[in-house]
Amino acid sequence: MYPRISDLLNDLLGTNIVLPIQTYGFFVALAFIAAGYILYLELGRKEKLGLIRPGTKTITKGKAPGYSEYVVSALLYFIIGFKVIGLIFEYSDFSQNPQLFLLSSRGSLWGGIVIAAIVVVYIYFNGKKNKLEKPVNETITVHAAQLTPALVLIAAISGIIGAKIFDLVEHLDSFFNDPLGALFSFSGLTFYGGLIVAAFAVGYYGERNKIKWPLLADAVAPSLMLAYAIGRIGCQLSGDGCWGIPNAEPKPEWLTFLPDWMWGFTFPHNVIKEGVPISGCHGEFCYELGQAVFPTSFYETTISAIFFLMLWFLRNKIAVPGVLFGIYLILNGTERFFIEFIRVNIQYSWIGIHASQAQFIAIGIMLTGIAGIIYFTRFRKKEPLN
Repeated sequence: MYPRISDLLNDLLGTNIVLPIQTYGFFVALAFIAAGYILYLELGRKEKLGLIRPGTKTITKGKAPGYSEYVVSALLYFIIGFKVIGLIFEYSDFSQNPQLFLLSSRGSLWGGIVIAAIVVVYIYFNGKKNKLEKPVNETITVHAAQLTPALVLIAAISGIIGAKIFDLVEHLDSFFNDPLGALFSFSGLTFYGGLIVAAFAVGYYGERNKIKWPLLADAVAPSLMLAYAIGRIGCQLSGDGCWGIPNAEPKPEWLTFLPDWMWGFTFPHNVIKEGVPISGCHGEFCYELGQAVFPTSFYETTISAIFFLMLWFLRNKIAVPGVLFGIYLILNGTERFFIEFIRVNIQYSWIGIHASQAQFIAIGIMLTGIAGIIYFTRFRKKEPLN
């Protein structure tokens, strides 16, 4: 396993570099970038088809910066300078544990002051240069695709918050034992929590910008599936604990062409230091599982990549807004429901049914998808949504 992205690079290239970039975080970031690009293409395509109309925004030109702009910018860039300059001088400690360093009080006081001062001076002279005797209001056109960065940022922030909340609810014992560690650790994130919270946040932002929810949901559907596939690569490569149950069964003969790790894997050097010590290993990540388990993250990446291609193909074939997102919900829920049978999870009991939190939510997701398809094809098909 490769806890840091430099571990992966060193293994592939034979180098010996140390980068303060965790593998899981790297692939989460890559997932958002890829999803944002797909969303950008889809919003642009829907606008060209006339399904989404461009919006307008009024901006003021020639107005001098206000007091609040100076204060907010100074505080923001002080924090950035405090941490960035600090990590440059304490790079060794930072590279070993980036999260601990960033969330600590360590940094460079003078670095923060200098960066904040430079930004404030720039704002002052830039404002003076562009100041008009009489500020003017100008109305500009805002195309749907231009909203992509804001949509991705909102999805990222709300998604991580939602994922963390759902994970804490499922692991309350860990939270009570180490509240700060549980809150600021990114090793425990529940996908469905992120999906539910982000859906409301992104939908609200879209409606405020005159993009109806069904149209935006359809544009987002392929992006979500691709992002999930890429994110699970990070889980697999880092060994973050999102693996399956022990698999002691011999690999079937009809699968002999596949590498053994695709059937059962011990996740050596996993990032959460789970299992037994590896003989002869020296360093921080020297553990592997005592028994091979199903590499469920790899399975989910494969299945989700196939589902992404299906959604990407269907996006041009389905004319009723909202239906593509319904299909996404059904595919997503089906994949997660069945993968949970071989995945490590906490079992719950409700009205005599024993299942994991994700399976209960997956059932609700699938039913919502089916209901959504019926609703949009029968009752909203002829309604204008743009």
